[in-house]
Amino acid sequence: MLETDENVNEEAPEGDAPAADEAPDQVAEEIMAPEEPAEEPAASEVAGEPATEDSSSDEVAADAPAEDAPAEEPATEEPAAAAAPAAAPAADAEPAEALGPKERRRRKRSAHAGEARPARTVEERAAERAERRSTKAKQRRAYRLKQRERRGSAEPRDETPQAPVEQSASGGAKTRQGIVVSDKADKTIIVRIDSARAHRMYKKIVRTSSTLHAHDEQNEAHVGDTVRLIESRPLSRTKRWRLVEVLERAR
Repeated sequence: MLETDENVNEEAPEGDAPAADEAPDQVAEEIMAPEEPAEEPAASEVAGEPATEDSSSDEVAADAPAEDAPAEEPATEEPAAAAAPAAAPAADAEPAEALGPKERRRRKRSAHAGEARPARTVEERAAERAERRSTKAKQRRAYRLKQRERRGSAEPRDETPQAPVEQSASGGAKTRQGIVVSDKADKTIIVRIDSARAHRMYKKIVRTSSTLHAHDEQNEAHVGDTVRLIESRPLSRTKRWRLVEVLERAR
């Protein structure tokens, strides 16, 4: 057995034996040796571009066409120059500020210098007022005529005075026709006056009614009768009308 062990030791190569002995020393030296700082990557490598010697030449070549670019700049400036005149008419086409009547009067008052007007007589003031009223009436007539033309009814209005419905001997008394709704009081009746008119804007028929207290000397009228009244002097606190005749009896 001893011989075999010696043969094995003899067959082992001479160079391998010291390697086992030197391994611990080399590990110790590696531990004690200071770590060398890692080399910082180039800027081109950080950006993802390989740092080569031709990169600088490529950048110069890429910048070269940029120097010729100014030749194309006038083409880009032409649309801007053409847009400037087009913008000017658009600004001129803006509508003027629409002022209401109150704002116009306020600005007119603010433009007043504050100087006192010369003294005027009563006749001069009346003449100015009449002139101002006539001017406003003319403007109203023109406006109403324009509105009628817009609605398609430009027919001239009949300006002939209409005959009154009925007048008494005195000349100016008003007359009304209505239906008696109450005759309980002595010598007094209450008459309902019905009226219907077309609305000025919507043209809808608007029906209204009012009641009048009238004097009936003979107690002729009764509830439901159609009567005609005439205006008279005040006969009591509420009576300003007088019965003229009974037009139709109640059925």
